[in-house]
Amino acid sequence: MTVAQAAALLQPAPDYAIDTKKLNLWYGTFQALYDVDLRIRQGMITSMIGPSGCGKSTYLRSVNRINERLGYVRIEGRIDVMGQNIYDPGVELIQVRKQVGMVFQRPNPLPISIRDNILFSHRLHAKGGGDVHPGTPDEIVEESLRTVLLWDKVKDRLKRKATELSLEEQQKLCIARLLPVKPKVLLMDEPCSALDPKGTEAVEELLWELRGQYTILIVTHNMAQARRASEECVFMLMGKVVEHALTAEMFVTPIHRETADYIEGRYG
Repeated sequence: MTVAQAAALLQPAPDYAIDTKKLNLWYGTFQALYDVDLRIRQGMITSMIGPSGCGKSTYLRSVNRINERLGYVRIEGRIDVMGQNIYDPGVELIQVRKQVGMVFQRPNPLPISIRDNILFSHRLHAKGGGDVHPGTPDEIVEESLRTVLLWDKVKDRLKRKATELSLEEQQKLCIARLLPVKPKVLLMDEPCSALDPKGTEAVEELLWELRGQYTILIVTHNMAQARRASEECVFMLMGKVVEHALTAEMFVTPIHRETADYIEGRYG
């Protein structure tokens, strides 16, 4: 952890961007989440760790309301994002997706130009009269790409297909594509799993650049990444939250035996 990252931890604790209460989820008859109570601090980077199938990605998809696309999924409980229950019947799904952006394991840029990738969601949400970046298209593209540290690399090839970029650049582009609609929360489901070490390092540096502007919740199987790239850490096991603490504390003095066993590689 750098001096700047350590100093960031000493700042006053912010409000909660995500407040989950008694969240239960079933895939058909299989229960994947059990009474999840979890608060994610605003403006901070929180990692989620745990063995495969423990409910990490399911939780992420619940915060973005992706799970409900499956007809056999049943959800009980409450998730507040920036103080609003996203499962309230009066809440529009498009507004949830606007506030909560999602980045997946493998980059998924649209097979169109770099420029049009950045403007795609902005154009979609602007038609609905929502709050989006007020600048011109050129300003939006440049600011978004600068934010993800990609502008200098691609400014002379904005009309080229985004799929021609390297995997690292594609993942950064997918993050940049979310920014023009002013999301509050960025969910990242193993965003570095398809990247080489250099690409992983670049994305982790980007996370620290975005810290404070956005609340970032990242799922990772990489213990070293969780330790490097997050301020708080959540350990899940068999659909339940076992422990939630400052990352530095969890990796040095975990409270629960299950957490210690997982961190030390006894299972997973």
